[in-house]
Amino acid sequence: MTPTGGETGARNNALLFQLNLAIRSRQLELKVFDSSTGFRLADGSVLSPDASVIQSTRWEALSEEQRRQFPPLCPDLVVELVSPSDAGPRGLTAVRQKMARYQANGARLGWLLRPEQQTVEIWRVGCHEPEILENPTRLEGGELFPGLELELEEIWQA
Repeated sequence: MTPTGGETGARNNALLFQLNLAIRSRQLELKVFDSSTGFRLADGSVLSPDASVIQSTRWEALSEEQRRQFPPLCPDLVVELVSPSDAGPRGLTAVRQKMARYQANGARLGWLLRPEQQTVEIWRVGCHEPEILENPTRLEGGELFPGLELELEEIWQA
């Protein structure tokens, strides 16, 4: 994995800060992971989303050894942040294929953030196509993750 550029690094930081803040301030039973964390999915692949969230009970059910290595599970929520290196149809296609893989391996919700277009694709279980939001200012976890929110202006402007 190649390092990110400065803008993408700042956006990743804003994303993780907001996820952690929402979880702590609302005392949600969720655990956040950054882009360095690889997860061993049911199909045998190892993927690392830009940010991910797991229900605390699922995390605590893992052994200490499983937690130290690539956790053998798919995150409940995956967030991918499109960066300039993903530009162009080929790059976006690859990120969308990654989102579909998470979904096929058990992710309950996926958010694909496209800062340059200020667009979000919401990937939900059971839906074959993502819902596309143009110029949203906020994302909410809804029924799956009540209380989990992102203020997108901070991420778009980072």
